[in-house]
Amino acid sequence: MKTYYVYILECADKTFYTGITSNITERFESHQSGTYKDSYTSKRRPVELIFYCEFTNPNMAIETEKKIKKWSQAKKQALIDGEYDKLPNLAKKKF
Repeated sequence: MKTYYVYILECADKTFYTGITSNITERFESHQSGTYKDSYTSKRRPVELIFYCEFTNPNMAIETEKKIKKWSQAKKQALIDGEYDKLPNLAKKKF
C-alpha cells in the first residue's frame, strides 16, 4: 500500500509552504537543494520540515493539502503545534 504525505515546510523568511508527495525524503531534499529554480521555496532556503501527516488514500491527501493551503498562518501554526482545539476558532471570520 502506497503512502502519501501532506507536509508543511517553514522557509527561511518564516513563511510556510504546504505540499504533497509519496516520497517525503526525496521531496524535502529537492526543496532544500533548490532543484526547481522557479519554485516558491527555491529563493526561501533553507527550509525545515515542521509537519507532516500520512495517508493511504491519495484523494484524501490531495483534499487535505488543498484545505491547508487556504488556511491562515495562525491556523497552520496551531496545526503544527498540535493545538487542535484552536483550529475551529481560527477558521471563523472576524468582523
